[in-house]
Amino acid sequence: MKVVALSRSALLNHSDLMFGMHRLRRRVFRERLDWDVSVSDGLEIDQYDALAPTYLLVVDQRSVVGCVRLLPTTGRNMLANTFPVLLDGRDAPNTTTIWESSRFCVDTQTLESPTTNGLKSATFLLFAAMIEWGLQRQLQAIATVTDLRMERILRRAGWHLDRLGSPRQIGNTKAVAGLLPVTEAALRAVQVMGNIRERAIVTPSNAALAA
Repeated sequence: MKVVALSRSALLNHSDLMFGMHRLRRRVFRERLDWDVSVSDGLEIDQYDALAPTYLLVVDQRSVVGCVRLLPTTGRNMLANTFPVLLDGRDAPNTTTIWESSRFCVDTQTLESPTTNGLKSATFLLFAAMIEWGLQRQLQAIATVTDLRMERILRRAGWHLDRLGSPRQIGNTKAVAGLLPVTEAALRAVQVMGNIRERAIVTPSNAALAA
């Protein structure tokens, strides 16, 4: 199991990974969580996928078992343009040192038994990869819109969300916006909690993708 970082254009060259990611998102967000998301031909895709995001994919035996989408806050993003109500009147982050994560999910149905704190190893890998990716780009934080369940998961993994506003009911979800610190200390905490001894992100070469 490994994590690869791919731009949208690079992902288009690996159709099995692209379709696998969008199918996983459908299974998690539409079928399991019952969120109000758009599904077409079995794929969950939204307007923010058209904005040249970066994706971190957890790949196991060529199958996508986890993913997250990353967008700069200097352009259109979910917090600023879809869920500003979660900011309690504050301005949304708009800086090159903060990116937004969205569509974080892990395939809990097919992965192995939970590890530390009841979380899947893929969850820890993806958290560590997000921090590594941010450190490589000298980010200060990652903004996110999530629910209270995921906030608890982040806390159990050692990565604490700094809320930007009060939780609010959105559809059938109690949602909250916040900032996740991108620091060496945060990375070490996740690595220790998840028993991760190596870098989470592998070089996204064709050889790595084929493994």
